[in-house]
Amino acid sequence: MLRVYRIPFSTNVERIALAAGHKGVEIEWVDVDADDRSSVEAVSGQRLVPVLETDGFVLADSPKILDWLEERHPEPPLLPVEPARRAEVRVFCDWFNRVWKRAPNAVADEGPSDELAAEMRGSVALFEALLDGRDYLFGDFGLADVTAFPFLKYPSLGTAPDDRDRFHRVLVDYMPLADESPLHAWVERVDARPRA
Repeated sequence: MLRVYRIPFSTNVERIALAAGHKGVEIEWVDVDADDRSSVEAVSGQRLVPVLETDGFVLADSPKILDWLEERHPEPPLLPVEPARRAEVRVFCDWFNRVWKRAPNAVADEGPSDELAAEMRGSVALFEALLDGRDYLFGDFGLADVTAFPFLKYPSLGTAPDDRDRFHRVLVDYMPLADESPLHAWVERVDARPRA
């Protein structure tokens, strides 16, 4: 059994729930109060979730946990078999984590700017183009969808009434979607998938 520490509404935790659900991997969830992360610090030496713990092994950081899950539970896969397609998905996920997330994080932390708002609005066209003729970002459901969905769902679904995370509100406010945006159907498809 895998144990994963989580905080409610965490986008990075939802990545793990989607990946494990896709693979049929059971998880024992450990709920952590966002204002008291002492249990996360005790097990991992840092304050961020998710944190995976199994048989004395501890791993923090959602991309690393996703790689760990893919390596130890390869079926069904999250990555394409073909090396070039696999590399394309990895490049997208790295870009999403290192580049795309910068703008909404900055808006949430420092407040809006015209440049950051334009960057977020402009990224919508890129995600929509990836869905042209496809159900998922790179064809089959996989790592790209798991990586992006917990963030890109907010412009389509909004926030839950008890979700007070400013970051999520930024995603709603600065990435407006047209009614005909293919992101709505993609969000619905991914949201219907199983979660651990």
